[in-house]
Amino acid sequence: MRKHLSVKEPRWHKGSYQHRTLSSTMPSTLRSWLFDNGSLTKKLISYSKNQFHVEVLQQKIERAKHSEYRALKLNNRHWAVVREVILYGGNVPWVYARTIIPLSTLSGKLRRLHYLGSRPLGGTLFADPSMRREGLEIAHVKARHLPSRAKNMKPLWGRRSLFIIKNKPLLVGEIFLADLIKEA
Repeated sequence: MRKHLSVKEPRWHKGSYQHRTLSSTMPSTLRSWLFDNGSLTKKLISYSKNQFHVEVLQQKIERAKHSEYRALKLNNRHWAVVREVILYGGNVPWVYARTIIPLSTLSGKLRRLHYLGSRPLGGTLFADPSMRREGLEIAHVKARHLPSRAKNMKPLWGRRSLFIIKNKPLLVGEIFLADLIKEA
């Protein structure tokens, strides 16, 4: 019998067939958020009429989750900066985001990614002409998949993407919360 990797990880799905199948079970207002290839930060700033801000829940150097290493195409011996934030429109939590930046990515000009503070990552990523996005994955997310400070925020669905910037990887996961969809 095969054991599940972790109850703290949602089951991430790749591929267009699974996306079409899964999207039939999600609210239609969520699809445009999940499958948008542009900057989520830019979209949230516009949607909130510039009432957008970032709350950093934590940022520390640690090991990533097994599925995150697989998505990054790295073995689990790599250390990473793990950054967890809540993205707000006004005072309403809209998105929980978890970013995995391997320490090997944080060299040269990319060291600045370690010092974002409450500035959004999306602005930095989408401003870099070398940036490319690969492999969108989506998942149905439950409260047990969120850190304790975000459990009461009612997650719905999430996406994660591998970003390559200056030929170095980082993984960005974004969990869309119920309050965003209520307002959409």
